[in-house]
Amino acid sequence: MPHPTRHVFVCSQQRPPGHPRGSCAAKGASPLLQALWAELQKRQCYEQVAITYSGCLGPCDGGPHVLVYPEGVLYQGVTVDDIGELFDSHLLGGTPVERLRAPATVW
Repeated sequence: MPHPTRHVFVCSQQRPPGHPRGSCAAKGASPLLQALWAELQKRQCYEQVAITYSGCLGPCDGGPHVLVYPEGVLYQGVTVDDIGELFDSHLLGGTPVERLRAPATVW
């Protein structure tokens, strides 16, 4: 099986309600992850893209966070509505989606 061109990690960290750091799970990471997997299945681009859930990626304030390798691009505040653009532009096209990119002060 060939290695995918891009590997996507979706923070799925869960913390108790009211935790000072918050969590990506509380900000919609689970529906986002499900929608990413559904889009991957729809596009049948398994040789280009792998999607994996992860624990905390560090900056919790702007979640949910999506980290794309090999470029090491961290996205913040990603929603289900952003998935088509993320696939078209970055995951398959190679151009990061700047409006979703976490600022340099975060990553």
